[in-house]
Amino acid sequence: MAVSTETLDPAKVAAAVEGPEHGAVVVFTGVVRNHDQGRAVSALEYSAHPEAEQFLSRCCQQMSTESGLPLAAVHRVGPLTIGDLALVAAVAAPHRAEAFAVCAELVERIKHDVPIWKRQRFEDGLSEWVGLDACS
Repeated sequence: MAVSTETLDPAKVAAAVEGPEHGAVVVFTGVVRNHDQGRAVSALEYSAHPEAEQFLSRCCQQMSTESGLPLAAVHRVGPLTIGDLALVAAVAAPHRAEAFAVCAELVERIKHDVPIWKRQRFEDGLSEWVGLDACS
């Protein structure tokens, strides 16, 4: 589990959870899109609390304990452009249904519990912060 300024590699995150006992590895990639709620987005910037990586690790460890499955996640911070990966999360399980369900829950928990904030920059020159209520 990491918070990084580097380009994210889904294959590395998947490799962290793979094993011969698992028939399914689900990898989620959160991609910077060019719009939000009808507004054209030109770029994003992610900022993180100094202890965000500890929050992310704790979130992943709790989910792994609850599910009994291996999982991993990396969140990018800093300036990102359209098409960049902002989040990669992976879960391995014996069967696909469980892997999909746990991965979806992991992404939601990360979004809610990890103090990482997104500043959206719009093509009209305005910007807004998203996620400032995380961990409040």
